[in-house]
Amino acid sequence: MNCRESELPGIGRKFEVITKTNDKIVIVIHDDGRREIYHFDADDHEESISNVTFNDDEARQVAAILGGMVYKPKAMESIEIALDDLVIEWFKVEPGAPAVNKSILDIDIRNEYGVTVIAIMKKNQKKVLNPGPETVIEAGDTIVISGERKDLKALIKNLLSS
Repeated sequence: MNCRESELPGIGRKFEVITKTNDKIVIVIHDDGRREIYHFDADDHEESISNVTFNDDEARQVAAILGGMVYKPKAMESIEIALDDLVIEWFKVEPGAPAVNKSILDIDIRNEYGVTVIAIMKKNQKKVLNPGPETVIEAGDTIVISGERKDLKALIKNLLSS
C-alpha cells in the first residue's frame, strides 16, 4: 500500500491511498472534525466515483470497525469456505500478475494446479459464471476458485499475484 499525506492550508490534511491492487481512495480530515472519503475509478485515478462524509463521532466508529476493535475476523488470508479438503476462495487478480490477459486455457489452471475456476467477477461488475477455457483473466478481476488449500495458495502465488 502506498500512502501520501499532504497539508491542505485552511482546510486540514489529505491522505491519498493506493492499495496493492491499485484501488485509490482519498481521505480528507477537515480542521472542524469532518472526514471525507473519496473512491476513484480503477482505470482513471482522476475520476471520483463515490464519496462519503462523516462527522467526528462517525469517523471514530468506522475507524474502530476497520481496525478490528468491534469485530476481529478469524485469521484467514481471504474469504473462504472449507468443506473437508475442498476450499472455495475469492481472490482479486493483481496488476502485473502472470495470468493477466491470458485465458484460463493458456495458463492451464486445472491441469497445472488441480484448481477449478467457478466464476469471475469482472472489473465492470459483470459476472461470468462457470467461465469457459477461452475466458481471459484481467487485472482487477475477482476470481472464485476451488480446490485444495495448498493448490489454491500455489496458484495465487505463482499466477494471480504480482
